[in-house]
Amino acid sequence: MTQQAKPDAAALAGIEALDAEMASSGRGRDTPIRSVMALLGDRWTTLILLVLATSEWRHAELRRVLARISAEQAISQRVLTLKLRALERDGFISRRVTADVPPKVSYALTPLGLALHDRARDLIEWIKTRGGEIEAHRAAWDAAGAGD
Repeated sequence: MTQQAKPDAAALAGIEALDAEMASSGRGRDTPIRSVMALLGDRWTTLILLVLATSEWRHAELRRVLARISAEQAISQRVLTLKLRALERDGFISRRVTADVPPKVSYALTPLGLALHDRARDLIEWIKTRGGEIEAHRAAWDAAGAGD
């Protein structure tokens, strides 16, 4: 039986600080920190933000653009609607309905959504500048068979 290393005082202090930070932000699944990070980590939301940063888009046009530029399969109408509703609920996008017959629905980023888009862009740029380093680590991991 192997003996586990015990964390040092600095590690324990770091955990205490992290625990206090998490307690002050809320630990529930629907807290903004958890839900927004989950949105950004899903398959479509960041791409939706990037597209909406270019202009206001109608639902059908947005779906076509996403299918054209995504490496994934085309987004289903249902999934797109769910993602747009989640973004609207959090105040990141606005939904505009015209009085036309039939009504036309379009979506655009709000100021809050634009700020989120800017932070997502920052993260994308960080990943792009470190892509080679990340790929090198992946290759070393795979070569070592560490995942087996």
